[in-house]
Amino acid sequence: MTETYRVGKVINAGNARFAVGCRLLRSQVPTFGALVKAEAENGITVLGLIRDVQLLDDPLVRQVAVLPEDRPELIADQHRRLLPIEVQVQVVGYREGEHWRHWLPPQPPMSLVEIVTCTPEELIAFSQRFDYFRLVLEGRDPLNDELLAAHLRQAAAARGEAGRDFLVEAGRELARLLAMDLQRLDGLLRRIRP
Repeated sequence: MTETYRVGKVINAGNARFAVGCRLLRSQVPTFGALVKAEAENGITVLGLIRDVQLLDDPLVRQVAVLPEDRPELIADQHRRLLPIEVQVQVVGYREGEHWRHWLPPQPPMSLVEIVTCTPEELIAFSQRFDYFRLVLEGRDPLNDELLAAHLRQAAAARGEAGRDFLVEAGRELARLLAMDLQRLDGLLRRIRP
């Protein structure tokens, strides 16, 4: 099984979304659309997609940004520092024992629970069924479509040569779900085109 890496720890949570606080490590930047997991109570592992990554406000950056001339040594120092970031996660399901559930979990992860990325094998197993698409597509937020497209590209890449067939099947499910919104469907299909 492929190694995972630590994203951070839960700082607030609900059944549909949670936020993770972490430090920016250049080698392990959380990726938009990546499938992550967090342990919850009663043997449940909550699964979600990284929805947003924000560098938190840093007073030094504000001061350096308004200096009249560039100061390369200050910029280099800033790049070496551990920067706090906040990651927003959209919940898309959970795992209970050996069963993958593609709906909201009965409870969110607790505060300060560690969030880690899923392995490619877990990503493939979870994305075998498309029942979670509705959780992501709900609402008219344009970020929802971008999030699902980024996730599908990653799930296809994890499958190697079988990725193209996966995207075709995902496209069919999107066509079924968005049959009444052809403009939105067209935009999504263009984003996942191999």
